[in-house]
Amino acid sequence: MAQSPPIGVVNFQQPAESGGTYVGLSLDVVRWKHRMGFEAETAWRYHKGIYDGYETYRPIFTDFNALYQPKVTKKVGLDFIGGIGVATLRFNLPGPCNVGGCIDYNSSNHFMEDLGFGVRYRAWRRIFVRPEVHYYHIQNNQEFHSDNVFRVGASVGYSFGK
Repeated sequence: MAQSPPIGVVNFQQPAESGGTYVGLSLDVVRWKHRMGFEAETAWRYHKGIYDGYETYRPIFTDFNALYQPKVTKKVGLDFIGGIGVATLRFNLPGPCNVGGCIDYNSSNHFMEDLGFGVRYRAWRRIFVRPEVHYYHIQNNQEFHSDNVFRVGASVGYSFGK
């Protein structure tokens, strides 16, 4: 989810970086006292989006975070994360690329900051469900209308150790 451009402006306005289903992988490690640890995560848009009606794109968010994971009850815990990462935008150019050495995509990388919050519920033994929200502040995100992007979703995972 991101802020949409104003309606009724005559010149070209970059589209909002919003919509779509994201698939992600993450690894949380909590090994220190006081439930502190770190997290590494990457999430990418499952289906390509349409950019300005003719070109497809796929955003990929990769981040590394500090993690604070307080326990609320025996089955419920909270996840607070904050860190830095890279937002990669991969644009696929229209038309076939049939010549040797031809590249039919272009990538753009941007530094970003990440904040997130989740509620971890241990559903069965070591399996948990975590509804979560992530806020990304993407530096110089000139391909889209806003530098601020939110990702809302849920994770299903497995806990190792205690």
